[in-house]
Amino acid sequence: MGTRTAAETETETETGTETGAAGPERDKEARDAAEGTGAGPETEPAPGAGEEGASGVGQGAAAIVSAALGVVSLTGSWPGTVAAARETLIGQLETAADAGVATQVREMYGDAWHTSALWAGLFALTALIVGAAALVRPAFGAPGRTRVPWIGSVAWAGVSLGVIGLLLAVLKYTDVLLGLPATS
Repeated sequence: MGTRTAAETETETETGTETGAAGPERDKEARDAAEGTGAGPETEPAPGAGEEGASGVGQGAAAIVSAALGVVSLTGSWPGTVAAARETLIGQLETAADAGVATQVREMYGDAWHTSALWAGLFALTALIVGAAALVRPAFGAPGRTRVPWIGSVAWAGVSLGVIGLLLAVLKYTDVLLGLPATS
């Protein structure tokens, strides 16, 4: 249905002819045009579109990332493994052959153990921060908007894993947990 000028409408009324749809279909189209709604696909919102869906997706992703980082902090990571292997190699290169057993153990294994603990602690701290941000985010959002329940659960899991990972990393780094063996 095209837009008509006043002259065309006047001419159609005089001649009794109309272009386009007739009867009830034309009335429905006129109402839809006046209300700003149309039957076309370009006017229908996509499912899950809008600000509400985007907000939930970001919070959900943050919660999942937090939980994944917490698991990585407990199980170990590739950067931590590589850094520990590097520290072992440096310890082997810098330790003299005639050094005592305690010095060799500390230089070759102790530094690698501490480096591994440091990397685990970094992942745990990141999990803790991201999880806390996912939990606190709704407080700074639009009022009245609620969070999907599973997001809070996963974010709390990430925070919990981050706290446990951070605690274990500190205990490992300080040799309280699985310290180096005593040598004589």
